[in-house]
Amino acid sequence: MFARQCEAMTDRLPDPPAGLDDPHYAAFAWARFRAIMAWMVLAAALCVAGVIAGMAHLQGPLHLVTMLAVIGGVGGSVMMAGLLMGLVFLSSGSGHDEDVTRIE
Repeated sequence: MFARQCEAMTDRLPDPPAGLDDPHYAAFAWARFRAIMAWMVLAAALCVAGVIAGMAHLQGPLHLVTMLAVIGGVGGSVMMAGLLMGLVFLSSGSGHDEDVTRIE
């Protein structure tokens, strides 16, 4: 029964996107990736500013090394999360995820 349900679902799946081999689609996919990364730079900057402001409120004036550590730690973590999220969306949106399960 499960096999028949899977077959019925795959009959209704749309054709996979053209992928990154198509120059027009590749331009669209990379533009979307750059837009996600631009938003993540803004999010990272807001997180870093919030953490630095909170630490300065609690501990008083901060040293330059402390601020650089917060920028690297918090900002780097937020940017890494955004990078990985963007690559997942790029892979899924370009059809690479479906290529793995496709049997030829």
